[in-house]
Amino acid sequence: MTPQNYRSLFSGLDVPVPLLNGKQQVYINLDNAASTPPLKAVGEAIDRFIPYYSSVHRGTGFKSQLSTHAYESARRKVLEFLGARDDEHTCIFGKNTTEMINRLAKRFPFTPERDMVIVSLMEHHSNDLPWRGVAKVLRVGLLSDGRLNEDHFDSLLEQYGSRVALVAISGASNVTGYLNPIHRLAEKAHRVGAQIMVDAAQLAPHRAIAMGVLDDPAHLDYVVLSAHKMYAPFGTGALVGRKDTFSRGEPDHRGGGQVEFVTEDEVEWTGAPERDEAGSPNTIGAVVLAAAMSQLERVGMDEVARHEAELTAYALEKLNAIPWVRLFGDRDPARASERLGVLPMQIEGVPHFLVAAVLGYEFGIGVRSGCFCAHPYLLHLLEVSPADAERVRKRILKGDRREMPGMIRASFGLYNTPEEIDAFVEALAAIRRGDYEGVYYQDVATGEYRPENYSIRFEDYFTFES
Repeated sequence: MTPQNYRSLFSGLDVPVPLLNGKQQVYINLDNAASTPPLKAVGEAIDRFIPYYSSVHRGTGFKSQLSTHAYESARRKVLEFLGARDDEHTCIFGKNTTEMINRLAKRFPFTPERDMVIVSLMEHHSNDLPWRGVAKVLRVGLLSDGRLNEDHFDSLLEQYGSRVALVAISGASNVTGYLNPIHRLAEKAHRVGAQIMVDAAQLAPHRAIAMGVLDDPAHLDYVVLSAHKMYAPFGTGALVGRKDTFSRGEPDHRGGGQVEFVTEDEVEWTGAPERDEAGSPNTIGAVVLAAAMSQLERVGMDEVARHEAELTAYALEKLNAIPWVRLFGDRDPARASERLGVLPMQIEGVPHFLVAAVLGYEFGIGVRSGCFCAHPYLLHLLEVSPADAERVRKRILKGDRREMPGMIRASFGLYNTPEEIDAFVEALAAIRRGDYEGVYYQDVATGEYRPENYSIRFEDYFTFES
């Protein structure tokens, strides 16, 4: 299937957006590491399911029974997609990856003897901050190019192994696209009696994941992911983890649907996964996540990876030839298959906030700018000194984000094309030359740039009225 064929699998790719000059242009989305557009298969699944939507679990009506069937079928699809076994693992649905990691942090069975979590300096805040409140956190250092320092990981296990309860690591970086050797790290963690959780928010849309059986030394104990990064909106996250962990202990959220029996004085909690799914679930969110996974399987995860590697190699060749573009991470097109299509960069002489603004307002290209919810990683890559970091922190606390360090990030999805990369590179060149129309001012509170005397009537594009 060609890139153009892949575009036919998606909704909304040919929708024009307004530009500063009054014209309209088909939007180019290079911000897939944040959220992705929906697959048509997702909308079709909604259309088929909506007429039957009802309450799930314990309802005796036909629609309730069918909704329960759809919801539980989605749970089985997630387990299948991740190569998990339903006799060893369970799938818990929630809002997103962030909530799922927080759920695990509150439910993980730490003990006084094993009270440490190993994370890395490349983690998204979602896989850093939740652990700070429940355990002693050890951080794996990075190499100069931003890759995980596995020798340091080994030394932490050697020094603290008897106290390490969990390794919590990104499967792939949302900043540099680096792929971590998760199964090798898992084997090392298990060797000292620890478990491993993989934050697969970035990894799952791009690579096949096999959690494995629990008696395999390289198995993954927990994997978390988000639907909105897998071409399925509606705000669903999934935590697939060891059934023995979630079949005991008390849930962190309490309410209906998670109990066997309640008196004024006693509560008998139900088993996994219902124990950790208080209240009415996001049934449609689970259904569309499963629909997106099914579509990705029809394309083939190997084919997804191949297509992305071609795009990444093409983009790297183009950007490497430009002296005023500073790329971070692995710049070698020959190794494009060993990473994700996530390209962080700076444009010499132009603030990252301004680059992103002009791309959006004048070229109809969506990218991300800033620190990508990974401040420690960005400070490392940008070689920001502790003194400079402290100066920026103090200014931010005073409400001034204009000097926030950062980069712009282009990230690719299954539907992106070489032609879109060409348009992106040409737009960067125009911005570097100052060849754009608007006069931009910087908002003190956000650091973002906006064009003067320009506003968009969003009501012309969407309202709640049909």
